[in-house]
Formats: sequence, structure tokens, C-alpha cells
Amino acid sequence: MVGPIALTISHVTLEADRTKQSQNHFNTAHFVERELRPGEPLKPMVLNATNSSTMRKLTGSPFIEDWKNVRVTIYVDPNVRFGKDITEGLRINPKPPTISAITPANKKAWDNAKAAYRRDGNLDAVLARASMSDVDQQQLIKECADALA
Repeated sequence: MVGPIALTISHVTLEADRTKQSQNHFNTAHFVERELRPGEPLKPMVLNATNSSTMRKLTGSPFIEDWKNVRVTIYVDPNVRFGKDITEGLRINPKPPTISAITPANKKAWDNAKAAYRRDGNLDAVLARASMSDVDQQQLIKECADALA
């Protein structure tokens, strides 16, 4: 199970019900990030009425065109009502995610970022969850290269 995760909505479209159980169309969020975890593709998320309402509040706009490039935190709510049943469901946190900055001064985060860079060969996974200045990115890449030399 994945804990809460900060993602960036690239765009939202109105799409037909993929389950083919209805003729309805739903707001569907597509994300900038391509993987949930390495090797696990991140699928678009259908925004039900609750999540669409949260997006309206977060963006201050009822128009899905205004919901692009918005950072959100997605989490699993174990108490979602689906008809008469209670089940797990994805929710968007009504508060914008806080984005931490990774710098060499924060040794643990810096070492974790270096490990991710060595593993992935890029900083995409790191930058999806935290911010890092261009100067610090270059320093981290250089430190990783120096360690290989």
C-alpha cells in the first residue's frame, strides 16, 4: 500500500465511463509523474464529485481547464461510501502539499536524493516529491559522478 503522495496534475479531461457501466462522463486527472514507483505506471484518476469539489476549492475555479499544473496530495480513505457499502477510495487532500527543499545541509535527504539518482540515472523521482535548486542539482550529480571515478 502506498501512503499519501504528492503529484502534479498535468491536465483534466472529461472522459466516458471506462467501466462501461453507464453513459456518464467523468472528470479525469492525468499526472505529470509517469510512475507511482519505479516500473509501476501511474494511471489517470477519475475525479468523483468529492474530489472534483476539492479541486474547485484548491484552485478557486470550477473549470477543469484551470486545474492543470496543480500539486495535490492523494491518499487512500478507508471510509468511502459507494452506494450502501463502505470501501477504500482515493481522495485529494483539501490542503496543498508542502514541498520540502533538498539541500546539502539536510544530509539525510541529500543522501536519499543521491541514492535515487544512482538508482534511476536522473532526478525525476526526487523532483516529483521535493524541490531542489539548479545549483544543488548540479552539485548532487557531480558528487555522484566523483564517487564513481
